[in-house]
Amino acid sequence: MTQDIIFEPLHFQNLTVKNRIFRSSISGRWDNYDGSGTQARINWEEKFARGGVGAIITSFVPVSIRGRILPNYATIDSDDKIPFWRQVGEKVHEYDCKFILQLSHSGRQQDVGGVENLEKKALSSTSQKEPLHGFPSQAMTSQEIQETIQMFAQGARRAKEAGLDGVELHSANGYLINQFLSSGINDRQDEYGGSLENRARFLLDIIRAIKQEVGNDFHVQFKISAIEHNNAVIFWDKPGNSLIESIQICQWAEEAGADAIHVSAGSAFPHPLNPIGDFPFEVISKTYDSMISSGEDTFRDFLLFRYPLLRPIFAFLWHRIKKNLPPTPITGDEVSDPEIQKLLIAFQGINLAASEAIKKRVNIPVICTGGFQQASMIRKSINQGLCDGVTIARPLIANNNLVNDFAEGKDLPDKPCTYCNKCLLNVIENPLGCYELSRFDGDYEAMMDNVMSVFHPTQYELQESKKEAAILK
Repeated sequence: MTQDIIFEPLHFQNLTVKNRIFRSSISGRWDNYDGSGTQARINWEEKFARGGVGAIITSFVPVSIRGRILPNYATIDSDDKIPFWRQVGEKVHEYDCKFILQLSHSGRQQDVGGVENLEKKALSSTSQKEPLHGFPSQAMTSQEIQETIQMFAQGARRAKEAGLDGVELHSANGYLINQFLSSGINDRQDEYGGSLENRARFLLDIIRAIKQEVGNDFHVQFKISAIEHNNAVIFWDKPGNSLIESIQICQWAEEAGADAIHVSAGSAFPHPLNPIGDFPFEVISKTYDSMISSGEDTFRDFLLFRYPLLRPIFAFLWHRIKKNLPPTPITGDEVSDPEIQKLLIAFQGINLAASEAIKKRVNIPVICTGGFQQASMIRKSINQGLCDGVTIARPLIANNNLVNDFAEGKDLPDKPCTYCNKCLLNVIENPLGCYELSRFDGDYEAMMDNVMSVFHPTQYELQESKKEAAILK
């Protein structure tokens, strides 16, 4: 495999990853309500490391309870969380896989804030409510901004003390840092709002604070929505940052000490372009009810999702932007199944043009997300200088051993991801996993066995195994 760029190491300033494929930031509600971690989380991360990815970028890891998107996500908000993350990292490292902790804060994009936040508005760059769900928010004070910057810095310190390989700042997809970066969201009149330089200040201050806290020898990357498309659904909203503005932000971030850039799209999550694919009403109509009390417009949305006569209204708003997308710069090799080929052309490599534009103007590695699951597409993207590596989420949920399949010479897995997004819309209430029944030949029990497998072995089972091993000795 030495001649295959996919399996050539990717060298950052302070980190080397064994191949060019990263598990992107995605996870389920595996953990305890208070933000402490569980064995299920360890099992979840292990299966991707075992499947051959070079590095794992964790799910959304809040630097404070007030900044979480959902309960039952492990946090990094206090020193007592360090031992758990050390344990996760050690398990992943057994497979020569790197582990990058994604430092995150929801801002106003808070699906279910949890009981601790019931009487608090979400913090943001603005006091305007989030437009799709109507999540209420309040503009952060100068003191709150400085406190939050230090929360990110302390999160990075804890990740380093846990023996992890680096951190990623989640400054994309509508979360707090993106709320400051975005011209479509940030309406402040102080030094953190207005001009692009001011809007970028929050991100740059966080990068500098992290470097000051952990030194220059610890890997720090950031995720950016290269084109925000802030008006993709609510068409009267401002469009948000352009690619040109994002390129400037990336250049400033590099000067501030960032070691890599992770390119995405969209100023919300989910967003019609992230993750691009279907919008299964049959799933969200059963899970969205848990969010009704979170926002001022969530009951309206629930009605649009629940009743078939109303669904075309939302479907039109959600899918309209996809009709005007330019084609991706390249495609993978032809495949025999025309339906699969159609899916790959429509949904794979959506951010490559933006990634290429950024890569040409910075001197640090650029990784790109966007539905990758075909080896030939990934290979061409890297060889042609569109990116240095790719991040993958849904296709790895569908096929945990995708990278090992590539190593065996396969261009696609036997049962590719269909981009149905059922995994994403189930995660509000249900365990994260592949819910596309057709991939299990219609066997619902087999699908459930696969989804629930992350809960085994349990901590109890591991303890019993150790006892048996000790007795045998």
